[in-house]
Amino acid sequence: MTHDVAPPAPAPATPARTLLALLLPAVAVGAGASLLYVGVSKLAEKLQDVLWTTLPDALGIGGYSSLWMIVMLTATGVAVGLVVWKAPGHAGPDPATLGLNASPMPLMVLPGLLVATALMLAGGPSLGPENPIIAVNVALAFWLGRRFLPVLPGALWVTLAEAATIGALFGTPVAAALVISEALAGKQTRGQLWDNLFAPLAAAAVGAMTTSLVNRPSFDLHLPPLGRPGWGDLLAALVIASAAAVFGMLAVYAFPYVHSAFSRLGHPMVALPVGGVVLGLLGCLGGHLTLFKGLSEIDELARTPDGWSAGQFALMSGVKLAALLVAASCGFRGGRIFPSVFIGTAFGLCAHALVPSVPSALGVSMGVLGMLLAITRQGWVSLFTAAALVASPSIIALLCIASLPAWLLVTGRPQMQLHDDGTPIR
Repeated sequence: MTHDVAPPAPAPATPARTLLALLLPAVAVGAGASLLYVGVSKLAEKLQDVLWTTLPDALGIGGYSSLWMIVMLTATGVAVGLVVWKAPGHAGPDPATLGLNASPMPLMVLPGLLVATALMLAGGPSLGPENPIIAVNVALAFWLGRRFLPVLPGALWVTLAEAATIGALFGTPVAAALVISEALAGKQTRGQLWDNLFAPLAAAAVGAMTTSLVNRPSFDLHLPPLGRPGWGDLLAALVIASAAAVFGMLAVYAFPYVHSAFSRLGHPMVALPVGGVVLGLLGCLGGHLTLFKGLSEIDELARTPDGWSAGQFALMSGVKLAALLVAASCGFRGGRIFPSVFIGTAFGLCAHALVPSVPSALGVSMGVLGMLLAITRQGWVSLFTAAALVASPSIIALLCIASLPAWLLVTGRPQMQLHDDGTPIR
């Protein structure tokens, strides 16, 4: 005797008028999140120009000489350490405990966090703006939303701010839609998927459009496009992505130990300057391309992908990975995605230099894929970023296939994010 099991009833759709009421808040959050990100970025760029061009030129010192790199990174550690020490709320929680998701912080914390972020971006540590900018936008959206439109749940304002900031950071709402979809998969939600994505996608689209109109960002490295892939390309994709994931896991496993070592220094005015000195020495070893968040620097690498030897690319990959590890451990306020993109790019170009038959676009996309999977554990973000860098449709299938063994190498293992007690998140 057989028993037929009825399929589950489809989730009820959210009325259109309910979704329409969310459109204006989403637009406001999207535009505001983008403008704050662009404003902080522009301020940091102007300060970077002063610190690394105007000032050393006035002093008759090479802007990227070994002496100046050590001086500037140490001074940045002192400046950020002072902010973390004296600012209300100490510029937010330990950045080693933060990911792309953020909880609303008290408003008094935000000025110190913004100052610490701008100083970090201008001074050269190997971190990006994503984590602190998301945290600030979440706090502002939550506070303003609860104050002026309290009928909407607080969690919605958090989701809108996260989506808007991710859209602004990547210049496209697709990245935010993928991240939010991944987050929704682990939650009990009401209604259909696209009903839940409607407002966050609107916020992300407005954030991306605002950034595109104001700042004109582009992730495309304009590498020679990959033609019709062959079996050799598939083999190279599997090897490079998996090797990059293993390489990234070196930093992941070292993270709690390096973080613990800096924590034992006991004070931000000690840990951050010491971290700055180490970063300056690493900059001397790897060269000026291994400084900063890495997006401008990968453009320089991509303009002449054959301009460095395999050894030089390997050195830049290793130095940048070490710099990311130190900067994320000693207390600089910043995120880990953008420098990971540089590491993956240099890693992939190293593979291209070792085996010239491996196309540079293939090497870069697979290197970035494996590195981001290891560092972020965000599958969709890793796939999207790797695909966006080379803008070659034929790469998509190879990325999806190569992500499978790379994911098996990283899933279930520690992440490059810590609990409050310093133990790694799994």
